[in-house]
Amino acid sequence: MTQKILVEFKQRISQLELKPFTDGRFEVFVNSRKIFSKLAEHRFPEASGIIAELRTHK
Repeated sequence: MTQKILVEFKQRISQLELKPFTDGRFEVFVNSRKIFSKLAEHRFPEASGIIAELRTHK
């Protein structure tokens, strides 16, 4: 997923940070706003869904 995001938004990303968690969380934030939570959704995100959400942010 990281590679797909970097390819899609290479001109727009100034920072991409991955933080591992040991408690099962997988969360995606854009400018401090959570756009996906594995704990809330009970599934891993699809790369296409994250990319679509990122496209809506300027």
